[in-house]
Amino acid sequence: MSAPERIPPRSVTADPNPAELLAHGELTVRGRIREASNAALFCTVALDGRQASCVYKPVAGERPLWDFPDGTLAGREVAAYEVSEATGWGLVPPTVLREGPYGEGMCQLWIDVHAEAELLALVDGEEPEPGWKAVGLADVGEGRTALLVHADDERLRRLAVLDAVINNADRKGGHLLPTADGRLYGIDHGVTFNVENKLRTLLWGWAGEPLPDQAVGVLKRLRDALDGPLGARLAALITAAEIDATRARVDALLASGRHPEPGGDWPAIPWPPV
Repeated sequence: MSAPERIPPRSVTADPNPAELLAHGELTVRGRIREASNAALFCTVALDGRQASCVYKPVAGERPLWDFPDGTLAGREVAAYEVSEATGWGLVPPTVLREGPYGEGMCQLWIDVHAEAELLALVDGEEPEPGWKAVGLADVGEGRTALLVHADDERLRRLAVLDAVINNADRKGGHLLPTADGRLYGIDHGVTFNVENKLRTLLWGWAGEPLPDQAVGVLKRLRDALDGPLGARLAALITAAEIDATRARVDALLASGRHPEPGGDWPAIPWPPV
């Protein structure tokens, strides 16, 4: 199937129950998103006069990953949404696991990106300007380096905490979706929840700093939820070992009271960074 001439912008529906619409609506494929590394289809979903745009990623279109041998990318995408919802931060667009034209897959609400919102930048100098956090030096070609920085933004900080919980191995700049109404969403969570530490992100600006009090409170509630209804929902999406590892990561964050720092056994920055 060829890509449409222009993929419409990602748009948040005003539907009061978008998860129900995604799960039970009639799914119609409109085109393929060529930039995706696995099969990703742009669709519309309709139910009882309600309609929204969405992304459908069928399990049949996933490429095997040697370091993620268990489960599916689709299952982990939905698990990331479930954890995000349990935090109360709403950082992942509504996402469900459902049958579609090409079999079971994940279906996620399409988000309208506010292109003028600046969250990442490359700057000259060794220190970030006020309002920015340093990630590290980046090679920009011709023997030059620049400082990679991200905004000192509470929304990004919450996303950094979520990524530490779900062990996100691929937090790139292109996976950050700011909206015109001031919200921020993260997408593409197929490589998450590994039992080994694989955290790779561009959001290292708070590494080693104390967690905000609000984040500590959220992590405590999340830890309880993992032993209750949240854990039960995750059991249908990821393995028991991955759920145990998620509990252990939350425990470690609460014990340290700090944002994690890059480890030495895994590249800390995803490539390409966007």
